Amino acid sequence: MENLNLSTEIQLSGSRIILEAFLQEGVKTVFGYPGGAIIPIYDALYDYKENLKHILVRHEQAAVHAAQGLARVSGEVGVVLATSGPGATNLVTGLADALLDNTPLVCITGQVFEHLLGTDAFQEIDVMNVTSPVTKWNYQVTDANELPEVLAKAFYIAKSGRPGPVLIDVSKNAQLQSVDYKGYSPCHSLRSYKPDPNPCKESIGKAAELINNAERPFVIAGQGIMLGKAEKEFLQFAEKSGIPVAWTVLGMSAIPTYHPQAVGMVGMHGNYGPNILTNECDVLIAVGMRFDDRVTGRLDQYAKQAKIIHFDIDNAEINKNVKADVPVLGNCKHTLPLLTERIMKREHHDWHDRFKKCHEVESINLINTELYPEEGEITMGEVIRHLNEMTDGEAVIVTDVGQHQMATCRYSHFKHSRTNVTSGGLGTMGFCLPAAIGASYAGTNRPVIAVMGDGGAQMNIQELGTIMQYHPEVKILILNNCYLGMVRQWQELFHEERYSSVDIQSPDFVQVAKGYNISGNKVSEREDLQWALREMLDHKGSFLLEVMTGKEHNVFPMIPQGKSVSEIVLNNKTQK
Repeated sequence: MENLNLSTEIQLSGSRIILEAFLQEGVKTVFGYPGGAIIPIYDALYDYKENLKHILVRHEQAAVHAAQGLARVSGEVGVVLATSGPGATNLVTGLADALLDNTPLVCITGQVFEHLLGTDAFQEIDVMNVTSPVTKWNYQVTDANELPEVLAKAFYIAKSGRPGPVLIDVSKNAQLQSVDYKGYSPCHSLRSYKPDPNPCKESIGKAAELINNAERPFVIAGQGIMLGKAEKEFLQFAEKSGIPVAWTVLGMSAIPTYHPQAVGMVGMHGNYGPNILTNECDVLIAVGMRFDDRVTGRLDQYAKQAKIIHFDIDNAEINKNVKADVPVLGNCKHTLPLLTERIMKREHHDWHDRFKKCHEVESINLINTELYPEEGEITMGEVIRHLNEMTDGEAVIVTDVGQHQMATCRYSHFKHSRTNVTSGGLGTMGFCLPAAIGASYAGTNRPVIAVMGDGGAQMNIQELGTIMQYHPEVKILILNNCYLGMVRQWQELFHEERYSSVDIQSPDFVQVAKGYNISGNKVSEREDLQWALREMLDHKGSFLLEVMTGKEHNVFPMIPQGKSVSEIVLNNKTQK
């Protein structure tokens, strides 16, 4: 349908105003599930089929994760539709995940008629209070006249500054109400909302002085680089400074993993060098990351010897966990160039050599046996190594949560930004499959590979039905160790191998996929692994490959809970 953003007034229903707003904001794909309180919007959607593609998921939680996948890969706002009551409450986990991982979403929920609010009507729930803790902003509309302005605010708030999910709850009468429509005007500012602080040149000057005088500077790249679309600016800063660059789980792919200055991942299951040398650097530059506990380990023993420079767009993150000697507020797309022009060109060869030596230690004690095992059960690491060789860093890799997630993040190669998609802050099992579906609609034309464990695979397995209906090109790789592996690893290492409720039984995943008209295969022998992965990647359409991996294999390195980054252990022997 032709969009109606006209200068003259026409009569439109609230439902059509919502869909017109989607078109004006450039939305092409919507994920949702209909129900009684949102039927008017779905009725209007019938006339917008040529302009808006609606993906009918099999559960509302999956709608949010799918919208996250699209948003994370494309950089655009993901959009969700759900009905009232259980439809709305089913969104909560996805909203919480999006809030912690700063994913821009606009979710529209239907609500009962205005006169029924507060009466405990059928499928009525107080969506505002339920979702307030897990949204960047939420608002209830009971009069269609409010919709153009509210929706413009919703998209602006979702994608500006530090992004996040927004929920708009629309009563059924507002959906049906016809009002004078004067067109849609996108929002570009709000009086009380300043999402993009102006750079402070004094702070940038202090940061440049510290960096120029540093002997052992170290940079940690966070997701804020990608959220700010500052990959180019970050690379220019990194290459001029010559500083070793590590990344957080969500910061991965902000810089190509094969870059000469790339030294790996920090955090609980990160690389050996970046972790222990955090406590030996003299200047630590954190760009768009929030010093999460999984990164820092014991805060009272984290980088105490170093001067901290913290680049962040959100003032709430400054000094929240780690005290910054020089805070630099603002979008790093704007602040980094100001820093780059003030720093000296350097190379730091001796300091880089320290990271190389640490990598050699990690390779000898762990990486070589993980990636190139000669006997025993298949390792998750070798699966990812073969995947790297076949995709050459060009794929979008979506992971679930658990051991497979850490193995994939540790060993995957990425050439392009926004190609690593995972649930970071909330750690949501069941995230992967719907997020991969959403990622396939991001328009990158890159292969989408969903890597998951046998536990997470069963949490949103119903979304195979969505794949069956819409035929997105998603390659599903299940690394099956017949356990809830990460919990089992903790029980082994810290609870005297008292394995409690982690021995999970799974269905025949290949047969389940077959029931949804999705081809599949299962591999348990090393000699069959390469050709099975090639079959999966070359198959036209979606494909499920189940790979049986070591049942009691642990993910190392590991910073034990309550320990410092300097106390990272490389394997079971050093742990025990």
